Amino acid sequence: MDWYSMSAADAVGKLGSSVDRGLSSREAEKRLGQDGENILRGKKKKSIIAEFFEQFKDFTVIVLLIASGVSFATSFLEEHGDFADPIMILIIVILNAAVGVIQQRRAEHSLEALKSMSAPTATVIRDGKETKIPASEVVRGDIIEVRAGDLVPADARLISSHSLSAQESALTGESMPCEKDALCRIPGGSPQAELKNMIFSSSVITAGHARAVVTQTGMDTAVGKIAHLLNTEDEPTTPLQIKLAKIGKVLGIGALAICALIFVLSILRGMGVLSAFMLSVSLAVAAIPEGLPAVVTVVLSLGVQKMAKSNAVIRRLPAVETLGAATYICSDKTGTLTQNKMTVTAACSPSGEIQLTGEEAKKLFSLAALCCDAKYEGKGKVSGEPTEAAIVAAAERSGTDTAKLNRQKPRTDEIPFSSERKMMSVAIKDGDKIITVAKGAPDVLIKKCSDIILNGTKSPLTSARREKILSLNASLAERALRVIAVATGETNGGKISETGLTFCGLIGMEDPPREEAYEAVKTCRRAGITPVMITGDHAGTACATAKKLGILSRSGECLTGAQIDKMGENEFARAVRSCRVYARVTPEHKVRIVKALRAHGEVVAMTGDGVNDAPALKAADIGCAMGKGGTQVAQNAADMILTDDNFATIVKAVAQGRGIYDNIRRAIHYLLGCNIGEILCV
Repeated sequence: MDWYSMSAADAVGKLGSSVDRGLSSREAEKRLGQDGENILRGKKKKSIIAEFFEQFKDFTVIVLLIASGVSFATSFLEEHGDFADPIMILIIVILNAAVGVIQQRRAEHSLEALKSMSAPTATVIRDGKETKIPASEVVRGDIIEVRAGDLVPADARLISSHSLSAQESALTGESMPCEKDALCRIPGGSPQAELKNMIFSSSVITAGHARAVVTQTGMDTAVGKIAHLLNTEDEPTTPLQIKLAKIGKVLGIGALAICALIFVLSILRGMGVLSAFMLSVSLAVAAIPEGLPAVVTVVLSLGVQKMAKSNAVIRRLPAVETLGAATYICSDKTGTLTQNKMTVTAACSPSGEIQLTGEEAKKLFSLAALCCDAKYEGKGKVSGEPTEAAIVAAAERSGTDTAKLNRQKPRTDEIPFSSERKMMSVAIKDGDKIITVAKGAPDVLIKKCSDIILNGTKSPLTSARREKILSLNASLAERALRVIAVATGETNGGKISETGLTFCGLIGMEDPPREEAYEAVKTCRRAGITPVMITGDHAGTACATAKKLGILSRSGECLTGAQIDKMGENEFARAVRSCRVYARVTPEHKVRIVKALRAHGEVVAMTGDGVNDAPALKAADIGCAMGKGGTQVAQNAADMILTDDNFATIVKAVAQGRGIYDNIRRAIHYLLGCNIGEILCV
């Protein structure tokens, strides 16, 4: 049910609850019995012994075991038999089985990490009283209270909210905290990142407080659906494993054929049955390159060490070779292709765009910095909300000492930013007078202005000038920039006045692409690898970044999650061949994209950092998690961890993987050549 598309009162009514009294203790106990605890459940675990013996189902392993058994039997029957070969084969097979068990157990850690993100307790209204209970006892219809710093215990529809924002980046891929509003109504079918009247389990309240009614608990929550995907998604077989399995089958059949041929020829030459059997079996065993698993493991292990020096930590040995076979790299945008740091890249006066290094821009940045809570800490570091941090950093780069500026012009009053007002205002002591400085959404702030600063002097804000400013705002927005307007004015007896302000200018900012990402994308294309961007961000922002990096050409296609939902399997299968950017997608969409590409025979590498990326990381041929900003859930689901969170590192790792693949291929050719040579000599 789309709880976000109905009013809070309707939602409370449908859930059989009361805004003021909540549920009764008896009703809550009844619902807990019906729906179960508010926890994430994993699939039934197999015993370690069962998992260990499952490793022996592989055809190559079966051939090696048969070869070991036959070799042991022949050695036993011979007077001076050599047991070194069968013992070595058994050791190799057992070690490979042990490694397989460890890798399977690794997936379970993803779910454990997901569980650790759940809230330990929740504040609920029961029988008309506010009480704290274990989060596992929260049920549908419970009225919950959340405040800044709280982990949300379950998915819930907001009833009332006050300057509320929540950090949902792990679930949606959005890097910025999401502003929430209980009063808004959202159309049905909207993506999770746009559900501003909902809060979700495992997200963190970053500001404000709210009351909400619980709509989903446990495995029915957004994070529960991700847990289900992790439970049901099997890790794909790597290209190396597929090729080795084929080699194993060919060798097994070849060994049996050699055994039969030599046995028949020996009998025809008058040799005894037992002697003929021993000879034919010995030659068949000689045809099996029992050293192959050991050689492959050694080559992969050396590759792991080499990649670790290049900021790529491999968690699963076959992933080394899989990287070399990659034909698609599906990358997240924020932090991987971009710097994950909002940066001012444009500025406008009321008359037009201005140079960032000019005196006019310096004055604009200094004025805006006075209306920011972010603090410059030195050495290019700024602490605070990302948008404000970008403004303070721009002021510092333009030559303003923001700490000194704040001491010279101290703040005397403040009206904080809220999602309802979409602006922030402060009163500043400027010499003998107190002035108002405001910043906020251009369309909101311009309505409160009556004048503009033009060539350093105040002039009336005419309709033509207003249209000019709105046109400048639209041009910056078309470049996928986040735009902030700045204005100043008088105070009313020292108190902030938000009327009759003077418009000063516009500041445009973005999360810019990493410098090394440009060349990395070019390297991908030269190597025959197709780079694809998959993000929870808006389509406009995603496409603008993709075009800058060369991922999206003018003829390239961009799909949103809503568009994907409307496509049938055949239509979507055709679309993934040409699509290079996916925006506003859910975890289910990401898995669907990966599977569609793999169905076309592509070898897919997938990057991600959030909880929402974990199922796709597991479904891809190779999952690459972020080491710096990545969640533990994503890292546990991945095959490789990038310690520098850099797209360019993946491209370097692919090049190294191709070299390792070539080494393995040479080793296989060498071993097979030696074994065939042994047979021909006999």
